Amino acid sequence: MSFWDSIKPAKKSPQGTSVELEADQRALSITWTDGAQHRVTARRLRQYCPCAECVEEWSGKRTYEVETIPQDMKIIEVVPTGNYALSFTFGDLHRTGIFNWEYLRELCERPA
Repeated sequence: MSFWDSIKPAKKSPQGTSVELEADQRALSITWTDGAQHRVTARRLRQYCPCAECVEEWSGKRTYEVETIPQDMKIIEVVPTGNYALSFTFGDLHRTGIFNWEYLRELCERPA
């Protein structure tokens, strides 16, 4: 048995195949490579933005209370970031977060 035989490829996480912003801009619908479909609100995405402005680098704590994000938060723009993530411009003009597919899936499946 060679060294290469002992290495197992990592299971690839599902990726989005279709991403649609709802007409009112308050939610996103995502279809995944494994066939799953999810809907996630703009508010939830903004509440859990992973950027350095929203999460302290060393402690990993949020820099704000997630409940302070308005219920009527909108997504103004959805931009693909390479083949691995999406970036959003939110109604409050925040735009520095990069949401990789794995994190987006986690947000979709995690209970509110």
